[in-house]
Amino acid sequence: MSKQQSSYRQIFKATSLFGGVQVFNILIGIVRVKFVAILLGTAGVGMISLFNAPMQMIMSITGLGIALSAVRDISEASASGERSRIAKTVLTLRRWSWFTGILGALVTIVLSPKLSEWSFGNQEYTWAFIWLSVTMVLQAISKGQNTLLQGSRRLKDMAKSGVIGSIIGLLTSLPLYYYYGTDGIVPAMIITAVTALILSWYFARKIEVDKVKMSYKSTVKSGMGMAKLGMSMTLAGFITAFSAYILNAFISNIGGIEQVGLYGAGWGVVGQYTSIVFTAMATDYFPRLSAIQQDNGAVKDLVKQQSETALLIMTPLLALLIVSMPLAIRVLYTAEFLPVVMFANLTILGMHFKTISWAMGYVYLAKGDGKLFLIMEIAAGMIILGFNLLFYYYFGINGLGVSFIISYFIGMVGSYVVLNRKYKLSFQRSFYYKSLLTYVIVAVSFSTVFIENEYLRYGTGIIVLICATLYSIYKLNQLMDLKSLILKKFNK
Repeated sequence: MSKQQSSYRQIFKATSLFGGVQVFNILIGIVRVKFVAILLGTAGVGMISLFNAPMQMIMSITGLGIALSAVRDISEASASGERSRIAKTVLTLRRWSWFTGILGALVTIVLSPKLSEWSFGNQEYTWAFIWLSVTMVLQAISKGQNTLLQGSRRLKDMAKSGVIGSIIGLLTSLPLYYYYGTDGIVPAMIITAVTALILSWYFARKIEVDKVKMSYKSTVKSGMGMAKLGMSMTLAGFITAFSAYILNAFISNIGGIEQVGLYGAGWGVVGQYTSIVFTAMATDYFPRLSAIQQDNGAVKDLVKQQSETALLIMTPLLALLIVSMPLAIRVLYTAEFLPVVMFANLTILGMHFKTISWAMGYVYLAKGDGKLFLIMEIAAGMIILGFNLLFYYYFGINGLGVSFIISYFIGMVGSYVVLNRKYKLSFQRSFYYKSLLTYVIVAVSFSTVFIENEYLRYGTGIIVLICATLYSIYKLNQLMDLKSLILKKFNK
């Protein structure tokens, strides 16, 4: 097998693995939400959100993005094969994880009266937030251990940890909700954090790391690079969240709360479904890219391979989603949400551009160019928000779907131009042909929604879906000998 075929196979395996984990987590999430709604009612569901939101906000700030940025350092150190360098990088990560966790806990304790007041309108839940400060330390250490797994590319261990954690979290939370009602929320959150810590420690301890002496001064100096890139990533995430808040507020003022609900439902269906591919990209692709970031030729090849594989996997998934969208909306929500179908389908037309944009966007992070990454994210955020506000004002909820297509097309082209000039990144002509063909397939699938006769619409949509699936299988088989890979799995 050629090196290129091996690379395509690795991408496909990672997508299959973490796609499966993502589907499992979605199903667990649906079960959890259903039981929580039954056991705690709307008030309990609201309380969980009011506890989680400020805690996540504090963690995102005090965490300094270490858990995200350190993936790059671990990957690069592992690729070097230098055991001393690996040991020092891991020790730096662990010490900074403790520091950020303790910092988050202290901030939570100091702000606990205010957090209670801001979230619940009184200081009755001050002690609840003080108890929850423990989870800041637990989660910071857990994330550090998971970063070690990801950077070392122990993907199966990461997947096992995620699946087992979801199951245990569900099984331990529900009895507490059943017996103690809303009083069981805080203990359930703490137990979930303890479980995550134990699981991450159990799998991370399998990685052999040499013992090394390192002064705390050296640890601070070594970790500043992680923190610098991490803060750029954190700030970019804040910009995205703030833009989403502005958009929701704008929709609420112009169209009402019902329109906000429709937008959230439509994006929730498409976002959850496509996260199967994007989660795999973040988990496997980023550390692989980081390990080879000094070789621009290798970076170019991997970006192309990741984009091509992701598009071939995404195409039949998007065609299936278009065909089943009305049914998906009815199952996940109610018939009252059916007006969101067109918006969701329009969003699907922009997913190809988002896939390629994401594949290119990780290059900035792999290179450690936090400044350029932040500039690109700010520019993208302004473009997306501007188009969203403009198109919603004139065309309503469906205008947001059109905005998504235009925004990500501009983002894709912009990223390509910047990366081409700075790192000589480019694609072969064959890649453009394949990308265009997969997009045409999705566009043809989208066109079936305008067929008035229901039977003819579903029949045509299913035919397009079958063609999309056969084409993707055929091309994936050409790239990685998919047939032998599947036969090998079955033989095992």
